[in-house]
Amino acid sequence: MKVVIIGGDAAGMSAAMEIVRNNKAAQILVLEKGDVYSYGQCGLPYVINGKVPHTDDLIARDVEEFRAKYGIDARIFHEVTNIDTKLKKVSGVDVNSREPFEFLYDKLLIATGASPIIPRLENADLQGIHTVKTIPQMEALMRVLPNVKHVTIIGAGYIGLEVAETIRERGLEVRLIHRGKRLMSALDPKLAQMVLEEARKHGIEVLLNETTLGFKGATHVEGVRTASGIYETDLVIVATGVRPNTQFANGFAKLENGALIVNEHMETSIEHVYAAGDCATHYHRIKRQMDYLPLGSTANKQGRIAGLNIAGYMQKYQGIVGTSILKFFNLQIGMTGLTNADADQLHALVEAYEMEVNDIASYYPNVRPMKLRMLVEQQSRQLLGMQAVGENGVDKRIDVFATALYNEMTFEDLLHLDLAYAPPFSGVWDAIMQMPKRYGKK
Repeated sequence: MKVVIIGGDAAGMSAAMEIVRNNKAAQILVLEKGDVYSYGQCGLPYVINGKVPHTDDLIARDVEEFRAKYGIDARIFHEVTNIDTKLKKVSGVDVNSREPFEFLYDKLLIATGASPIIPRLENADLQGIHTVKTIPQMEALMRVLPNVKHVTIIGAGYIGLEVAETIRERGLEVRLIHRGKRLMSALDPKLAQMVLEEARKHGIEVLLNETTLGFKGATHVEGVRTASGIYETDLVIVATGVRPNTQFANGFAKLENGALIVNEHMETSIEHVYAAGDCATHYHRIKRQMDYLPLGSTANKQGRIAGLNIAGYMQKYQGIVGTSILKFFNLQIGMTGLTNADADQLHALVEAYEMEVNDIASYYPNVRPMKLRMLVEQQSRQLLGMQAVGENGVDKRIDVFATALYNEMTFEDLLHLDLAYAPPFSGVWDAIMQMPKRYGKK
């Protein structure tokens, strides 16, 4: 069996390793557009402040290890530009030489990930405008940062906030420009206000409700032009989201953003072709529909399931509940399940519960408050979502609540959980077990 995998990062190489382990007869060819395999994209921002000493530390296995140890034909600088699903053939060009190539497959996995969205802005081709999705992009940024005093970041999602923190920790001046009315738009306004206050406390200039129009400069960026005026800066980082890399995959069923629609076996709409990771859809267990929430953890899990199915073991991907967490200076910001906007789109009848609780026992030293917001379905009392912001303990509560969501538990079921208790870790009633004030319809 000839297996071709397009993309050599999380989903692609998780699949490749499952095929290696479970189908010794398979011939595996991986076509990677760049020259870096299997690295931790989520760790890239921490190269900026030195918590990750070098980009090499993010590489789990290099291309030579895949070739020599596992017998995978791992190619670099091979860009796929077309798939002929009738002839079961992929074609493309060598990135450096521009020489064409063609390969036949029996099974094909598309694991091409996603790329940063660069809005159509005036002078967007100026030098000094960066994105931080890949190791080469981060290395390019690190080469110029020593000569920079002021950085402007466009976008205030996960990457925007992580980069703002790590650049500020280098001692540089940082400005955040965001077109929304609050940082991290998915957060409830009260929780988002905590994030805004944390940013300002650490000296970050935050501009909300700002529409970016373009950039000022001759050859190198010198400022950002918005509807309100021009803001001078030495360097710009664009962090306005990502788009699935599926432009070459014609004839497949896709979401509006281009994500390839897959079933529970990671099969696309065309026979013998699979997709996984940031280029594919993710089934949302709470929404009960296909969604798009690109995360490294999801990509690895989907890649594993795709690999097992390609190897001949019928496995099902169980979906996501929308769990994520972010560190921003002294704050932990976590969420899982539905947001207010999600509930509105689904026309769900929802009650909201808000509370401020302690992360550990109130009498134990260094107790810290955290704010929680839960969404509960009115009639069934089924849990729908939770957001939490605090200095400590958010990760534990989000993970417990995500597990409860996965198992379709009710609000009252939380009181029966047997959670770990000792004063340094929790109160006798854990934070998510304390009966909050009932706010009614969100």
